[in-house]
Amino acid sequence: MKKASAFHPLLKRIAKIARMERGTLCRMAGRPHYNHQTWQDGRNVSRYVRPEEAAALQQAIEGYRRFRQLTQQYADLIIQRTRAQRALYTPAKKRSARLAKRRPHKRPREDPVKDV
Repeated sequence: MKKASAFHPLLKRIAKIARMERGTLCRMAGRPHYNHQTWQDGRNVSRYVRPEEAAALQQAIEGYRRFRQLTQQYADLIIQRTRAQRALYTPAKKRSARLAKRRPHKRPREDPVKDV
């Protein structure tokens, strides 16, 4: 089990992300601007972005991607710790006396296929 100190660097890295934006950024074919697509209220929303704004928007999209990765790692650590704690306090299952006395089930032998 990892110590609580493993969480602190993840939280620090998450806090350092200054800009975030969801979606994707694509260059419009035959046009000077970009297309920023994202989901909002259950609908796909497209926005046109000027070329001079595209680099900053792409960095914000990367910031959101990093945020998602780091929060996934954080959640994995918390889940791992929770399961380890549950395992400490959950007693091992005991087999019932009836099942312990039962003999293992034997499979019937299969007859080899005979060519006629």
